[in-house]
Amino acid sequence: MLQVLAAIISVQFGSAVARTLFDDLSAAGITFLRLAIAAVVFTVIARPRLRTWSKSAWKAAILLGVVMAGMNLIFYLSLRTVPLGLAVTVEFLGPLLLAVVQSRRVAEFLWALLAGGGVILLGLDVSTGAPVEGLLLAFLAGLCWAGYIVFSARLGAIVPGTGGLAVALTVAAVVVAPFGAGQIGDVIEKPSLLVGAVTVALLSSVISYGLEINALRRIPTRVFGILMSLEPAAAAIAGLIVLRQRLGRVELLALVLVTVASLGAALGKRSATTQVEAAHAEK
Repeated sequence: MLQVLAAIISVQFGSAVARTLFDDLSAAGITFLRLAIAAVVFTVIARPRLRTWSKSAWKAAILLGVVMAGMNLIFYLSLRTVPLGLAVTVEFLGPLLLAVVQSRRVAEFLWALLAGGGVILLGLDVSTGAPVEGLLLAFLAGLCWAGYIVFSARLGAIVPGTGGLAVALTVAAVVVAPFGAGQIGDVIEKPSLLVGAVTVALLSSVISYGLEINALRRIPTRVFGILMSLEPAAAAIAGLIVLRQRLGRVELLALVLVTVASLGAALGKRSATTQVEAAHAEK
């Protein structure tokens, strides 16, 4: 559990640090550097044996890489105009909708409505200062996040270890390169920017992914899902500490609604899983 909490804190503070680099490197530039650096680190660590890969493994890695590129780039684009805590709150609708689609239970549908109500509050409250375009980008990033969950599980079932992740990150960096590679020229004149980019890559990709992988080997996925419900709150705290972004009452209410909805969906999934396991045990 501590590993999951550490991963959540790591990725959100990494996003906050990334936001501080937008003026020099742009959202696309820091996205490219983050993915490229993380790809190099994971490749050195995992040393994937690509010659033994099947066509299905390559397909899964490419699909995951494309989704990761969209998830990271679009999310960072949303951060240009939307506070970190709000962006993650809206983005979290993606995994929540995935849970609804996969379960098709009435309870999950009601939790999704609760979360949707929170996001609607954001759109109706003009005092938040968050443009609708930025909120839509965060939501689109959330849909990519849902795809990341699906394709990551698919790749993990085919390729053991972190070798698949190394290839997926490389694909993601290649996809983002046309948008961000031309934005990183200031790194040569300001080496401190590279330090910042490495920090973002380590916090948001290397450390967080490593912790999550190890945690999932020790705790049930349902517990992992419950802990992930803390993402919006962690993002709000990181935004406050690093970026001095304070959330208003409506924004905090939306954050609470989405967090409660996610937690409720995760607990409901846990309850359903327990009932199924009990039924099998009786047989």
